Amino acid sequence: MGDIAKRIDCDVLVVGGGINGAGIARDAAGRGLRVVLCEKDDLAQHTSSASSKLIHGGLRYLEQFHFGLVRKALAEREVLLKSAPHIIRPLRFLMPHAAGAPGQRPGWMIRAGLFLYDHLAPRDFLPASSTVSLRTSPAGAALQPHFTRAFAYSDAWVDDARLVVLAALDARERGATVLTRTRCARVRREGKRWDVELHGPEAHVHVHARCLVNAAGPWAASFLQATGAGPARTMRLVKGSHIVVPRLFDGDHAYLLQQPDGRIVFALPYEGVFTLVGTTDVDYDAHDLDRVAISPAETAYLCEAVNRCFERRIEPEEVVWSYAGVRPLIDDGGGSASSASRDYRFEHDTAGGAPLLSVFGGKVTTFRKLAEQAVDWIGPVLGRQLPAWTAHACLPGGDVYGKVPIARAVLEYDAWVRTRRQQFSWLPEALLVRYARSYGTRLSTLLAHCRSRADLGVEIVAGLYEVEADFLVRQEWATCADDILWRRTKLGLHVAPGAAQRLDAWLAARRRGPVTVS
Repeated sequence: MGDIAKRIDCDVLVVGGGINGAGIARDAAGRGLRVVLCEKDDLAQHTSSASSKLIHGGLRYLEQFHFGLVRKALAEREVLLKSAPHIIRPLRFLMPHAAGAPGQRPGWMIRAGLFLYDHLAPRDFLPASSTVSLRTSPAGAALQPHFTRAFAYSDAWVDDARLVVLAALDARERGATVLTRTRCARVRREGKRWDVELHGPEAHVHVHARCLVNAAGPWAASFLQATGAGPARTMRLVKGSHIVVPRLFDGDHAYLLQQPDGRIVFALPYEGVFTLVGTTDVDYDAHDLDRVAISPAETAYLCEAVNRCFERRIEPEEVVWSYAGVRPLIDDGGGSASSASRDYRFEHDTAGGAPLLSVFGGKVTTFRKLAEQAVDWIGPVLGRQLPAWTAHACLPGGDVYGKVPIARAVLEYDAWVRTRRQQFSWLPEALLVRYARSYGTRLSTLLAHCRSRADLGVEIVAGLYEVEADFLVRQEWATCADDILWRRTKLGLHVAPGAAQRLDAWLAARRRGPVTVS
């Protein structure tokens, strides 16, 4: 690394490339502010790719009386569905119920909670809750026979890592500079500006910013302390872990499983042939936030949760993949990790001159609203009155039926895919569906120069062709196999051992010049 090689003057520097940072950068850039976003690793490499993959109101938060959070999340649920129907889709949940069993809420309590869930915010197109007989419904076949009924309700599934990438893409296309693998090394207030030194993979970048946004997630408090950018802040770090196992049930619905300790565990259909199970809630020591992993006790807990409810038993040895992330929650001074608030809080600091905004807490579902409220504060502080806009804009690739988010994009998404089958009739069906789900309308950009399967280039690893790998490097900041196999796609679950090394070799050869992989 040499001397400082580049200088950027901007209105807003956002530190942190998770969902909150990417969302704030997108919103601010769309309002005409000059924005720089820096992330020390890959976009969504940490907490934002380690969620339960849900856009949801948070049914369980109702019994903790977090009505404001649930209302806000429910309202956002349909906004996001309409803005990105390719990476977000409706998901029907079943909550099996066995009266009197340990951990089971009374039926009246569940019905009351679901009534609130249905009515706290408007529902444009998602169906209301209902009661299902598991004796007659196919959904009961996978469950143990003492479950005779279930409560059904609606939420949505999301590809969380791609959501972050799409927000960052939108920010860049609206003028933002997005710097991945770039660490914020030094921060200093100089009157009405921030003087910041960023260390990137090839050079140092010197940034003069009028406003600094601390969206570092689990690192938010330590960022303030290490840089001296603001007063130290206590956060509650809670680890949530998930396991992926061979498919436990047929169908495209999910299950919410009540546990004897009062917690709930999700079982979600995942990547066609798997089931995703999670999550845990464990207080976490911040000693190593870069290498967060599931513990044997958490794996055992999730397996036991499954085995209490499903006919098919699973053992820890059957786990094909696991992941863990640390949620940066607001420390309210008490209660269990499960009961800690998932809402977000801003801290504003203008006393020292240049404004500082720190973001604490939050969840994937409310990222757009969080970003909107953040920029609602930033604009006036910088002397700009800037109208909000993201509620009426699609994320990249989400404009399947026009530039404005509409319910039709969700309800008729499959019909849109069928038109792509006609356009790309030479593309294998499974590949077309995956491309459509990942890239939406930008499928046409990905395949702009392809007229046959041969034009996809060499299949570097199973399911990944050169045209897509090159696209992800050029357009989506991918630099290594993990970026592609686990965050931009989920092909890591489907490829053979050694695939990551093969892909990394291809990427290294690509950096040296034109490459052909045999």
